[in-house]
Amino acid sequence: MDFAITIIEQIQKPTLAFLIAGMMLAALGSKFEIPEPVYKFIVILLLLKIGMGGGIAIRSADFMSLIVPAIGAALLGITIVFLGSKTLAKMRGVAELDALATVGMFGAVSASTLAAGMTMLDDSGIAYEGYIGALYPFMDIAALVTAIVLAKLSVARQAASDVQINGDGTVLMRGPTQPASGQELDGTSEIVRGIMVDTFRSPAISALVAGLCLGILAEPNTVFKSFYEPLFRGLLSILMLIMGLEAWSRFAELRKVAHTYILYGVTAPIIHGLMGFGVGLIAHQLTGFSEGGVILLAVMAASSSDISGPPTMRAALPDANSSAYVGTSTGLGTPVAILRIPLFMALTDWVM
Repeated sequence: MDFAITIIEQIQKPTLAFLIAGMMLAALGSKFEIPEPVYKFIVILLLLKIGMGGGIAIRSADFMSLIVPAIGAALLGITIVFLGSKTLAKMRGVAELDALATVGMFGAVSASTLAAGMTMLDDSGIAYEGYIGALYPFMDIAALVTAIVLAKLSVARQAASDVQINGDGTVLMRGPTQPASGQELDGTSEIVRGIMVDTFRSPAISALVAGLCLGILAEPNTVFKSFYEPLFRGLLSILMLIMGLEAWSRFAELRKVAHTYILYGVTAPIIHGLMGFGVGLIAHQLTGFSEGGVILLAVMAASSSDISGPPTMRAALPDANSSAYVGTSTGLGTPVAILRIPLFMALTDWVM
């Protein structure tokens, strides 16, 4: 019953509600559309705000206390993406691009889940570090960038394996071949280097990193609070409406493998949360990281992005199916992660 209630609550929240509204409009044949320049402007504003918020949190934190859990958070985000690339992305019938976008969302962090965890700890009288919110961008950006790079690398490899230009100028479409090991290493490293550069130059990641640098190095608090924060939720709802319209057109291809995404959405938050719990214990041994900090690191690892992920993935991987990555992360991952918070609290109490 608790799970059902949490699912309903998530559906009623703007992130999923506007996505579903967009899908309904498309299903009814509506001609509703948002002009492309307006969409791009919305995405840039959203990502600048997310980056700035993270940068402001980092600037106000104690650097020496922050460094060990921050490294742990970044490694967690990267590890979760690589784990998903070897599990969900390898499942039969699952499109690798959609899977990598999904695991990127699960490697990133849900602000609402983190807030729920903080509230539960406050109610229970469990103390935690004041800089805990500053760990958010480390895990978030590391996971999103890793997922985008892996997705673009997959697309590049597929394109390279499917097309061969012959000496006479004709084009041969074929399957992948096995090049010599040295040749493969050189080719792969060159592709990875190009994709890394392209990813950090892309509008989505550029806006996110620019906002982060502004938050750390400048003092944008005034414009952040007066302009970016009031607009944020409204702009995010418009973005989700756009993604809902697009998701409907690709909903049919998802139905065939929906059970795989459901299984991942239910089990991944628990596994990821236990990984975060382990990293938190290491930070506790090294730096005296608090019991509340260990719980919240587990909560962050268990969560899946509901704010930074959708605009980043939509801008960086426009061909990925949004009904797969948003539906799985927000529709299933978030409720499961929130319901697991008491488990992490009990586990920490037992171990520590």
